[in-house]
Amino acid sequence: QVQLVESGGGLVQPGGSLRLSCAASRSIFSTYRMGWYRQAPGKQRELVAAITSGGITTYADSVKGRFTISEDNAKNTVNLQMNSLKPEDTAVYYCNANLLSLNYWGQGTQVTVSS
Repeated sequence: QVQLVESGGGLVQPGGSLRLSCAASRSIFSTYRMGWYRQAPGKQRELVAAITSGGITTYADSVKGRFTISEDNAKNTVNLQMNSLKPEDTAVYYCNANLLSLNYWGQGTQVTVSS
């Protein structure tokens, strides 16, 4: 079992930045793919960014060049640096840990981009 706890969400103006963090209950980054997903009201949950156990990153086209996913193995955290935020980035952001058929989710953190 893996517990994931997100933090760092909030209200930010368009063009601003936020940094989300996801703390894992144990060391898993050497085997799990870690990802950030988001779900806006009335929309399906979508992948925002992911990083494999080998350090390969993937980004949704809508966030390429603006968001960066990274891992801190010493702290068992995976981070999402979000720059140049847009109103369409508003959503609940979820941390995910995936290994084959295993999926663990955090409780989500709200990100609101509004003036």
